[in-house]
Amino acid sequence: MHPERETIVRTRLPVDLGLTLGPLSNGRRDPTTRVDADGSWWRATRTPLGAATTRFERLASGDVRVCAWGDGAEWAIDAAPDLLGANDSLEGFAPTGKLATLHRRFAGMRIARSRAVFEAAVGTVLGQLVTFIEAHRSFVGIVRAWGEHAPGPGGLILPIAPATLAARTSFDLRAHGVEAKRAATLVSTARRARQLEEAIDMPLDEARVRLRAMAGIGAWSAPKIAMVALGDADAVPIGDFHSPHTIVFAFTGVARGTDAQMLELLAPFAGHRGRVLRLIEHAGIHAPRFGPRRPLRSRRR
Repeated sequence: MHPERETIVRTRLPVDLGLTLGPLSNGRRDPTTRVDADGSWWRATRTPLGAATTRFERLASGDVRVCAWGDGAEWAIDAAPDLLGANDSLEGFAPTGKLATLHRRFAGMRIARSRAVFEAAVGTVLGQLVTFIEAHRSFVGIVRAWGEHAPGPGGLILPIAPATLAARTSFDLRAHGVEAKRAATLVSTARRARQLEEAIDMPLDEARVRLRAMAGIGAWSAPKIAMVALGDADAVPIGDFHSPHTIVFAFTGVARGTDAQMLELLAPFAGHRGRVLRLIEHAGIHAPRFGPRRPLRSRRR
């Protein structure tokens, strides 16, 4: 099927599609995204003009061909440069030592700006206080149960619409492994989706305040949403189970750390602290584990 809209994005900085667009996906089985064997990326989204499916293909020249389908195709094409990190700036980022090596190794990692605040919030809220596998399982179940087929040939499903989620009950969400507290946050967020989306047009400092003003969106959730939806390269989640250990271990070799220690180590990279965190995570650096893995729990009952 021929795309309804198509463009070539000529990138100022190198773009690795996997490293750049990866944070938009909620795991390998996410039905709203797809990765082809040639590395091309597909994404279904809801835009102010309607539903859209977008395909990103890296060309030999280093540019990216972007194709879009659906009522929101024109909006998706206009938003494509932001999604590919067109406004991502490395100004003031001067890593040294091992971090500089990682920066060269992942030179194509851009900080994407999806402009889809509510979509980022759904995946983030589902990840509160549970393992990634549990959150991913809930996300896939919710999208497959209440999502709609995305336009175009990608075979994707659209992210859940705010109005659809706002009409759900805690009992509905419990069937997908979401307990009462996260369910309440999801429904509340869906009902205030318009206020969330207003953050797109705000200065970043004001947008961060707007995110934190939402019930259930705190020091862990707001930075995660801001990194993906607003392109916030300085976003660092506070209260994460793994990040303090990972950062402290990466910089000092000490296996355990606190949020305060993490922030102290990241302070020299102000403006790019989230970038540093992502570089270290992409490198697969993790603090040693000294105990059994956290067990998966059933939240359906």
